[in-house]
Amino acid sequence: MLGVYIHVPFCATRCGYCDFNTYTPGELGSAASTDAYLDALARELELAAAQAPGPAGTVFVGGGTPSLLGAAGLTRVLDSVRGSFGLADGAEITTESNPESVSPAFFDGLLDAGYNRISLGMQSASSSVLRVLDRTHTPGRAVAAAREAIDAGFSHVNLDMIYGTPTETDDDVRQTLDAVLSTGVDHVSAYSLIVEDGTAMARKVRRGELPQPDEDVYADRYGLISDTLEDAGFHWYEVSNWAREGGECQHNLTYWRNGQWWGAGPGAHSRIGTRRFYNVKHPARYYASLDEGVLPIADTENLTPADIHTEDLMLALRLAEGVPASRINQAGRAVVDSFVAKGMMTRVGDRVAVTREGRYLVDGMIADILVAEEG
Repeated sequence: MLGVYIHVPFCATRCGYCDFNTYTPGELGSAASTDAYLDALARELELAAAQAPGPAGTVFVGGGTPSLLGAAGLTRVLDSVRGSFGLADGAEITTESNPESVSPAFFDGLLDAGYNRISLGMQSASSSVLRVLDRTHTPGRAVAAAREAIDAGFSHVNLDMIYGTPTETDDDVRQTLDAVLSTGVDHVSAYSLIVEDGTAMARKVRRGELPQPDEDVYADRYGLISDTLEDAGFHWYEVSNWAREGGECQHNLTYWRNGQWWGAGPGAHSRIGTRRFYNVKHPARYYASLDEGVLPIADTENLTPADIHTEDLMLALRLAEGVPASRINQAGRAVVDSFVAKGMMTRVGDRVAVTREGRYLVDGMIADILVAEEG
């Protein structure tokens, strides 16, 4: 089933740690028009449907800050998907939202439009951590927004956490987890902070204004998060994601299972068949291309069978379900056996998966398996 990702490039302000393809109104000028964006998006989806016929089994609106479009704008987004690819029965339809730009009326409008899943950027319940991250919402607002979404009728609500922020303490993480669990959400994503080159945070770290994040701290915080969530009835299904039964994000599973998706909007990436491609990044160039009736694709890569195999393992071994051992060659299986002996991986029947201990080092373990396969 095809996934459709929609990238909304607008943000009210830029967070200090963010290197996503996003723009503030001051950076865009006339290109900040949401009407221009929505018109261009509709044109892209019409052209895309001729190359990747639907229906869409999942739709995910991300960014950026999709909630800046308001319920009316997000309704137009979904109407464009529905009118181009079409929607499968029971399609999962998600939008990310910033806690500061939502309200009960906003959630009511999304339900009426057909959205059935909400993802909110909480990051932390600590005001000091939010200040370091340059987040504008107040600590309690994400909790209130999650409750508003649930009260409106959304059965699937996710809260995003970031851990390992410079100056963060274990108590900050515990406070955030307590707040998350108080809401009744059925999905939690927790990502370690990555200090990306070119961001405001990277410049502060380089100048010595903030300490460099510590790998041992990351591991301790991850263990705290995982234990707390699992004790509360969540199960991990991807290294950075936990859900209550039935709350798994089907759109993200499309990525991790190396499926097919069309990414629409400035800078969005797609994978259709053996082609991987991405759009031009700046909204003005994106609009100009679609004004001429041309898909705004900046570059395309044709994936070889070896490329696809590598990506299959890199993605699927992050999942609790793992992969069939038959998809790993003999040299790679020897490395897997060494990890099984160390308690880092497990083999159940024909399936290979990482254990609780293996999750800490999964990326390095995957690299070792791939190097052995290429041997």
